[in-house]
Amino acid sequence: MPEVATLFDNGNAAFVANVGTLIEPVFTRAEVEQSLKRLPLGLYSHSDQIEQWQTGVPHSRSGIGWGGRLADLIHHINSVPTVPMQISLDGGNVWQTGETVAEYAITPQGAVNLSNYNTAYEANQSVRNALSAAVDSQLAQDYSNLLAQTFNSRKKQAMDAYDIFATATAPDLPAGVTFPNTYVGQRLAMVAKTIQGHNHARLQARRQTFFIQWGGWDHHSEVLAGQAAMLPQVSAAIGAFYSALVAMGMQDKVTLFTASDFGRTLTSNSRGSDHAWGSNQLIVGGDVAGKRIYGQYPSLVVNPDSGPTVNDLDTGRGRFIPTTSCDSLFAELALWLGANRSDLPLILPNIGNFYNTSQSAWPIGMFKPDLG
Repeated sequence: MPEVATLFDNGNAAFVANVGTLIEPVFTRAEVEQSLKRLPLGLYSHSDQIEQWQTGVPHSRSGIGWGGRLADLIHHINSVPTVPMQISLDGGNVWQTGETVAEYAITPQGAVNLSNYNTAYEANQSVRNALSAAVDSQLAQDYSNLLAQTFNSRKKQAMDAYDIFATATAPDLPAGVTFPNTYVGQRLAMVAKTIQGHNHARLQARRQTFFIQWGGWDHHSEVLAGQAAMLPQVSAAIGAFYSALVAMGMQDKVTLFTASDFGRTLTSNSRGSDHAWGSNQLIVGGDVAGKRIYGQYPSLVVNPDSGPTVNDLDTGRGRFIPTTSCDSLFAELALWLGANRSDLPLILPNIGNFYNTSQSAWPIGMFKPDLG
């Protein structure tokens, strides 16, 4: 990952070590094995842990994300409410779903308009106009059925959002900015175009979140070959993204972070690895106090299958109890984006178990100290 290494060496990237889902602090293997502490639901389960990393609620199942709850509180900062502050490059997701807000799903090519609406797919002008007029007539109706009215309103909002978003993101990126033609590269390129257009007169977005999801990391076999193929793509895409931010003068206004359902076991099942718990995550941005590893990087000693415990953080096979909670990471990101400390319990119900919201210090301290 040479691009990430360069960002780290230049002080623009950092890592958070051994971070994971927790309801309350857990310190020892005995606390896990004897159920002395409350543990996340479905620990080591992909579906449960993916959900919990997005909701910040490991003690129950929820369809509301911490990013959505954050957006519920601060989306009014944007002066054009037609386009949501949450932009998704991979469809519907829990993280950006709030009580009153939801994500705006786009593609690497940009926003998606209503199929065949107001486009020259027919040579006959009257047919094209008739089809568009029929849609406009539907949108102008008031429906007594609540479901029908909601569907109609959402369709109208989506069409209005397309018009605004497509106009704001139409300009090309600065000359010389290129992205790799990969899954992550294409998506980060579109994120960069959206950031470039954030201040367009029709968009006026002061706060935005972006969501990208790339699967395929469950390397139960050929873990070394799998990571050798996938990690360079992540690194190259992030390197190009940061270069684009610099070209736009936006590097101090954007923070990129990675998230994963869990780390991998340190013991192998022949040529692969299994589901674990704590993991290491990457933070990139001009506001990041980089060239550091935050949190506690654990001893990599693995407990034997039988006999005395030699590493209290290892619950077995190199599955490490997280020493930094997701809540602390998420709280720091929420504060950076503009949340008030007093609102953190509304965004992250368990934050009080890990961080005193009345103090002025940051939960982790991974941003530059002069940010306040």
